[in-house]
Amino acid sequence: MSKEHTGERTLKDEARRAKSRIKSGFWTACKEDMDERLENARAAGVNESKAGRYFAEKVSAKIAGEKEDEFYLKVKQMLENEGEVSNAIGRLTDKAYYDTLSYEEKQRYTLSLSEKYLRALERFRRECEFENLHKA
Repeated sequence: MSKEHTGERTLKDEARRAKSRIKSGFWTACKEDMDERLENARAAGVNESKAGRYFAEKVSAKIAGEKEDEFYLKVKQMLENEGEVSNAIGRLTDKAYYDTLSYEEKQRYTLSLSEKYLRALERFRRECEFENLHKA
């Protein structure tokens, strides 16, 4: 199977994409956007260093072509619609899959789901804190 069919990127492909970003003014626009957001963070009293790391992560994800993961989107929707709820893990559990597991597997699944939820919750909180610093 060729690299095109497997989704692998070669060094040549990455270099071509980097050159395209430079030619299109991606980095200039990125710098201007970052400067404006950091200025907004400063004015809002938000930790500038923390905001800078958050926005840098967003740029890195954009360059890598990362897409929102399904689990995070489900957590985000739940948090936006209902806030933090006491039975979040139960709501996020895949009941059909859960019912097929042994006792030990259920414990591992619940622990894993809980860890994923806490990471998603932290990400949601960061986004809420910094997303309002977009261009007005």
